[in-house]
Amino acid sequence: MGVAPSFRDQWSRLYDGRTAVRIGSTLIVDTFAEAFRMRFARLIVTAADAHWLDAACRAVCGYGCSVIGCDTEAGVERQLAPGETPDGRSGAAILLFGFSTDALAKAVPNRVGQCVMTCPTTAALNGMPEAEETIPLGKHLRYFGDGFQKSKLIGERRYWRIPVMDGEFLVEEAVGVAKGVAGGNIIIQGVDQSTALAAARRAVDAMAGEAGVMTPFPGGVVRSGSKVGSRYQQLRASTNDAFCPTLIGRVQTELAADARCAYEIVINGIDEPTVAGAMRMAIEAAAGEGIPAISAGNYGGKLGKFHIGLRGLFDAAK
Repeated sequence: MGVAPSFRDQWSRLYDGRTAVRIGSTLIVDTFAEAFRMRFARLIVTAADAHWLDAACRAVCGYGCSVIGCDTEAGVERQLAPGETPDGRSGAAILLFGFSTDALAKAVPNRVGQCVMTCPTTAALNGMPEAEETIPLGKHLRYFGDGFQKSKLIGERRYWRIPVMDGEFLVEEAVGVAKGVAGGNIIIQGVDQSTALAAARRAVDAMAGEAGVMTPFPGGVVRSGSKVGSRYQQLRASTNDAFCPTLIGRVQTELAADARCAYEIVINGIDEPTVAGAMRMAIEAAAGEGIPAISAGNYGGKLGKFHIGLRGLFDAAK
């Protein structure tokens, strides 16, 4: 097999001399991220202090990276001040994504029951009281109270107080569900691992606390980006060989000529403009010396409803 053409050769052929979008020395590849319609719930978790809030958030978001193998994609949207939470304590907004409302109706109560109710001092509350669609939460978990649970209606919102060994676990009867967008992404290409990883961390940090988005993978970064399908029939997805540096010369590479490491950042959000805005923030933060190119992952436009063009992110800002 001959050596696959370099990324730079591909660029000159595919884009026919058009002005490339660059941020400093970083080429922003004229491609698109292919994202999907998913449902999401917003859960508000509060606690007595930062330690227990962090413990609850880490637990409830655990093993929540990809619905290929997980019950939900989960991540912290942003930290909340006491004035932003229903019970007046410090908290965090957590976004949980699934392919259907039914899937979330199973995943969210399971995770809250196992990971929030068990965590000292916490409460679990509805982060979208305005949503037209809801799934049960406290309505199911109240039975743990073994008949000693009590309900309280405040306005139109019903809460359950479940007796536990440090007092009571406060949980809202239901949480709202809405349509969201999952799978927005960028792929950062670096000259070496340390440079690419530093850029990926800059990108994740730039989006931290941004309303309406979250990054579900560990630390917000994916090293095992995937493509659809596999030579092994039982697998739905397999390694994205076009971005694997050890396979240069064996496959059609999409890595820049100087790139020897790539990291993907996946972004889920409440709607397409919010995801697109976060992608732009991530690109601007990641670009710089030692990052020859930033690309994105897609499936030829055949699977995802939303095609977020990287070039368009910057054309729209002009």
